[in-house]
Amino acid sequence: MNTIIAFIVIFGALVFFHELGHLVFAKRAGIMCREFAIGFGPKILSFRKNETVYTIRLLPLGGFVRMAGEDPEMIEIKPGQVVGLKFDQDGKVNRIIINNKDQHPDAKSIEVEQSDLEHQMFITGYESMMDEQLERFEISEESYFVMDGEEVQIAPYNRQFASKTLGQRAMAIFAGPLMNFILAFVIFLVIGLASGYSIDKPIMGELTKDGSAIKSGLQTGDKVQTIDGSAMKSWTDVVKTIQKHPEEELSFKVERDGKTKDISVTPESKKVGNETIGIIGVYQPVEKSVVGAVKNGFVETYTFTKEIITGLGKLITGQFSIKMLSGPVGIYASTDQVAQSGIYYLAKWAALLSINLGIVNLLPLPALDGGRLVFFLVEAVRGKPVDRQKEGLVHFIGFALLMLLMLVVTWNDIQRFFLQ
Repeated sequence: MNTIIAFIVIFGALVFFHELGHLVFAKRAGIMCREFAIGFGPKILSFRKNETVYTIRLLPLGGFVRMAGEDPEMIEIKPGQVVGLKFDQDGKVNRIIINNKDQHPDAKSIEVEQSDLEHQMFITGYESMMDEQLERFEISEESYFVMDGEEVQIAPYNRQFASKTLGQRAMAIFAGPLMNFILAFVIFLVIGLASGYSIDKPIMGELTKDGSAIKSGLQTGDKVQTIDGSAMKSWTDVVKTIQKHPEEELSFKVERDGKTKDISVTPESKKVGNETIGIIGVYQPVEKSVVGAVKNGFVETYTFTKEIITGLGKLITGQFSIKMLSGPVGIYASTDQVAQSGIYYLAKWAALLSINLGIVNLLPLPALDGGRLVFFLVEAVRGKPVDRQKEGLVHFIGFALLMLLMLVVTWNDIQRFFLQ
């Protein structure tokens, strides 16, 4: 149960902040955002604030921000259609009743002749079939369709995604992955402020209770000067030297309380893959400071970003097999293992997943944010946007292929974690 809760909280947070990035920058650009959703499928919980409906859906496998003009509008008014009109205090139409007009007896019923609900914002029609007087009605800037008892806000063109500048549209899309990197930085920053951050100095950190380091007399805070006569300038030097000598006695010269001590330590052997390394049971040293925590947040975010990109490069070049990829099932299984190590490691795992989500979404693949940005780049070069139907078809095909990849990855995860 703890693992399930941890998985839902972590995955939900990653998706929430990713979609929040899209939402914030879309609204800053003046784009009408119809829905902010966490998950897919049927709605579990929803509420409206201003013009946006916030929902939590059944399947916690992602999320979306539904921007006006980006999704196919389901409601269309055609000539000859009979609709009901309601008006605001200025005499402009603020409600267009599509059906169930008998539930709105105060609405003015007209047979539509023409309408423009994007640019000029008007509708014309006849009050009855026998009426020869064509009437024109202005549509309020904030107006709604009413269909099946639900209101859907009408989006003038200046509130639609396509009406914004290329820079505004690109930023609204890029903001999702950007927020994942920011979230990772914040997590590393909080960890650094709360628990300290690792430093690359030749100093003994916390010792395990049963390791050869504590058995030999080493103490936390000892500064390692040499090992077997070789100078130690960093924690990396200490680790590499210990790992190279499993089950071999090493002579440590350490500085403690201003005095020099010689201590003999025999590293225990540990199997890592096909290699046997030496360990003595000591953690990397840590420090605490606000400036250091901020710097560490940037360094950790950069380091993990670089490693993930390198791994993706190896996957593309065939150095990694597709079987090494993990989906939700693999993430859940790994979360279970990490959760057993404590909240500190769980937080770092969340930061790593956030970076991973940001990078994957920036890949130049259809249906991903990176794919959208590629089309914006093409638009910048051509000087005009790609046909929306053609772009939509590319994203649809890309989405189908991504779902196929997800099925393959999920099956690999099931075999790796549950069927072996």
